[in-house]
Amino acid sequence: MGTLVTLDLPADSPVADLPWVITIGSLGDEEDWEPVVCGPYERAHALALAQAVVADEQLMAVVEPLLPRPDAEAIRDEIHLARAAAEAPTGGDEESDEEYETRRVRPGRPPTEAEVRAGWSRIASRLTA
Repeated sequence: MGTLVTLDLPADSPVADLPWVITIGSLGDEEDWEPVVCGPYERAHALALAQAVVADEQLMAVVEPLLPRPDAEAIRDEIHLARAAAEAPTGGDEESDEEYETRRVRPGRPPTEAEVRAGWSRIASRLTA
């Protein structure tokens, strides 16, 4: 059984509407290969596909939002925000592994190719609006 890592979002998070990517790599040090990055997908499709892929293999899947930015300055702004967040005092000790929640999930039905393609159309519409 593999591992799936993703953000735990509130139900009304606008981040859920972004396109999402899946990065799949080796779970341990035994294998030496470059991770595979797939997407973009709608969040539900990304999660279902990642679960289906890692369900029976020793793989790690990271499902995360893709931040479409139209120019270099917008990308620099995101980098600035990320750096500022990393440097901001957290008010406590360094995060430990115990602060992360682990949930066991059973893989559901992965989306069909037609469902994924329909999702791509919706993503394209949002990106070009």
